[in-house]
Amino acid sequence: MKRIILVICLAFGCSQISSAQLDFGVKGGINYNSNSIEETGQDVFGGATSKTGFHAGIWLRAKIPLLGLYIRPELVYTNLENEIVYNRPGEVVGEVTTHTFQKIDIPVLLGKKIFGIGNVFIGPSFQYILASDFQIDDISSVDSNGFTMGLQFGGGIEFGKLGIDVRWERAFSGVESSFGGSLGDVNYDTRINQIIIGLSISL
Repeated sequence: MKRIILVICLAFGCSQISSAQLDFGVKGGINYNSNSIEETGQDVFGGATSKTGFHAGIWLRAKIPLLGLYIRPELVYTNLENEIVYNRPGEVVGEVTTHTFQKIDIPVLLGKKIFGIGNVFIGPSFQYILASDFQIDDISSVDSNGFTMGLQFGGGIEFGKLGIDVRWERAFSGVESSFGGSLGDVNYDTRINQIIIGLSISL
């Protein structure tokens, strides 16, 4: 009987420690991608204009004892878009198309709370490219390099279970991509450079 009571007490104590040290929840928001297609194997793109994208995912935050810091890994789906002009050889006026870019982000952020409701953070963001596409019939078979890595940093405020943050993300390297179409195989490169505004809810 004593052992059962001891096990129950230990389990209760561990659950209290875990609830005090760990937070988790869901998040979503908008992304403003200032990136454009930087390098191409042929001069086929021009006039890149950024469009607002979106993201959604889950997050976990764990306090680091004694240091007064926390670590916050996230798993986030991100959809980005650029509007560009596609220039066919011999044509004076190009055709406007949208370049859609989808990826999974895994930021691992190290942060610190300030003034009770504020926080600042920084850390690497590991990215896996899911898909990349153009909304134009001439372009097909878009292929993007799977993995890349970047850096995120920013800050935010929290009101109870609700949090708002603004962060900047910059890729360490470009994303090497290629497509097939009427022009043959064309290589191009993008580099993620975006402002992210997110809303988090603690569950």
